[in-house]
Amino acid sequence: MATFIIGLVLLIVGGMFYGKVCEKVFGPDDRETPAITKADGVDYVVMKPWKNMLINLLNIAGTGPILGAIQGILFGPIAFITIPVGCILAGATHDYFCGMISMRNGGAQIPKLINKYLGKGANKVYSVIIWILMLLTGVVFIYTPGDLIVGDILKLDINGAAIWITYACILGYYVISTIFPIDQIIGRIYPVFGAILIISAVGVFIGILCDGGSSMTNLTAATLFNQHPSGVKFIPVFFITVACGIMSGFHGSQVTLISRTVKHEKEGRKTFYYMMIAEGAIAMIWAAGAMVMFGRGTDISTGATSMVGIISRGFMGGFGGLFAIAGVIVLPITSGDTAFRALRLMIAEQFNIEQKSKIKRVGLSLIIFIPAIAILFYAKSNAAGFSLLWRYFGFTNQLVATFALALIAVYLKSKGQNHLITLIPGMFYSFIVTSYICHANIGFGIEERLGSVFGIGADSYVISYTIGVIVAVLYGWGITKIAVKRREKILATKLE
Repeated sequence: MATFIIGLVLLIVGGMFYGKVCEKVFGPDDRETPAITKADGVDYVVMKPWKNMLINLLNIAGTGPILGAIQGILFGPIAFITIPVGCILAGATHDYFCGMISMRNGGAQIPKLINKYLGKGANKVYSVIIWILMLLTGVVFIYTPGDLIVGDILKLDINGAAIWITYACILGYYVISTIFPIDQIIGRIYPVFGAILIISAVGVFIGILCDGGSSMTNLTAATLFNQHPSGVKFIPVFFITVACGIMSGFHGSQVTLISRTVKHEKEGRKTFYYMMIAEGAIAMIWAAGAMVMFGRGTDISTGATSMVGIISRGFMGGFGGLFAIAGVIVLPITSGDTAFRALRLMIAEQFNIEQKSKIKRVGLSLIIFIPAIAILFYAKSNAAGFSLLWRYFGFTNQLVATFALALIAVYLKSKGQNHLITLIPGMFYSFIVTSYICHANIGFGIEERLGSVFGIGADSYVISYTIGVIVAVLYGWGITKIAVKRREKILATKLE
């Protein structure tokens, strides 16, 4: 319990302090925002600060900070320190600068910003990866809430006809929210969703406090490097597993949506930075809830989705448990709808497809939803299909974040600001994603294939870590070089 409380205090106090540091580095002013200069009644719409904050929180907080945190706590109480530190220095920083730089560039989506600050080559690679990520995000956020609704609330067979009816209803909502103006659907229904989310998180938190810490483990020298039950390494697996609770590249696509509805730049710290801190708190709460239940005897091999019901009912009883589960269902639904919306806007922006026309919005949406349905069918009909997609989703989620951190570093350097604030997290995560995909069996499986040649075991990370370090160094060198050139070009232009 002590480690959990220390972690929460660190998250809140550290977040308040570092959020101000990020704001000072960026320097928001009183210029008109895209919500005013490009108002179109569809995507560029001024909304109230509290509504922007709530919508952004619901957009970025999918099932990742819950399911990921439940799995991440198996690494031990170190998660209660790693989550807040990572959230403050990487995740919230990433979200804040992505949202603010987008606002300074007319509400541009990340692919367009990548093109501007990193070049056309990087944009082509990034665009393909982010489009795939958005599509997978939308699909998995149909799958997970659908299974929770049918299995935990309706108590029906998740492989029967009811599941497809539920999927169809969720998909129908996604279609509507993707096509209609943001303030007509999302802006009206999210306050209700937000209330459910907050109440459920508070309920679990109260349950943890009532437990008194009797079922929780504190961080000590003996528990610092506890081995995961399955033997996987803390680095890099933990940072891929708890992705959304620490940092998520997916968030870049979401904060740029809200950058089009913010009236004043100075609202950015609360809207972008603090909402990621709130997501980190959600991850902390569910991680602690899982630790309590595991401490009470719940089998550690229990799946993360099943643990949601166990934690909810364990702390809030029958009715309260259903309400908490509803809060978890809200998270993926309120991320899936804007994932599809963001994908529509990215494709439209890439190919200059005007989006005021209803016919063009519907046509482009159909192009998106047809492959989404096909992927959903594959994932549900293949026993290992969804598991495979989810693992690639987790890896890709962190990979796209390294691109965003790079463009932020270049932007800051070009303005004469401290670019290390995102370059260092970018180097760390380039090491994480590289070492993970090099070692994982869904990637290159280098140690398994070459371990015998070098006299190392398949579970070793020696080769993968080495490659990860090299990539991280090259990442830092390459981004700094691009940033310096852009800075020199800007200075030369001013002198002329």
